[in-house]
Amino acid sequence: MAQNGSEGALVSGVAGRYALALFELARDEKQVDDVSQNLDRFESLYNESDDLRRLVKSPAYTAEQQAAAIEAILAKAGIGGLAANFIKLAASNRRLFALPDMIRGYREKVRESKGIVRAEVRVAEKPSETLVKEIEQTLREVAGSEIELDLKVDPSLIGGLVVKIGSRMVDASLRTKLNGIRLAMHAAH
Repeated sequence: MAQNGSEGALVSGVAGRYALALFELARDEKQVDDVSQNLDRFESLYNESDDLRRLVKSPAYTAEQQAAAIEAILAKAGIGGLAANFIKLAASNRRLFALPDMIRGYREKVRESKGIVRAEVRVAEKPSETLVKEIEQTLREVAGSEIELDLKVDPSLIGGLVVKIGSRMVDASLRTKLNGIRLAMHAAH
């Protein structure tokens, strides 16, 4: 079952099957990076447009309405090739609702094929470029492979950072340390 949240979460079911099929076709046609770029462009449009999100998620539109709208959007955005055909297929098969998970699943397959590990890092404030490079280098050494860094700023951490690579997580945030002290103080009473 597809899980919401982290991009590293397992994608299976309809989205997983579609993502795998697209990846295998793109690999066979030697178009993996081209498809990735087109899917990235579509996802940017999706994230920026309430209307497009409504079109993708709403069951109120017929397959024909979704397919016609998607066709126009892809043409206007200059998205073509396998990625465009894939998105049109999802629309005609009434599977647009699963498209965000399909794109996420495709990215996972690409990373896996290239030996890239995804690392999610949350920090309290935006770090300098030098610190980002240090974090990337350290994570590369820990993972023993190339990494794709997903850096997020989360002021609620107060300080420090939280790193998640696959199923492993290290929480070195000030918030967690303060909560630990608070719990220890309560236990002492």
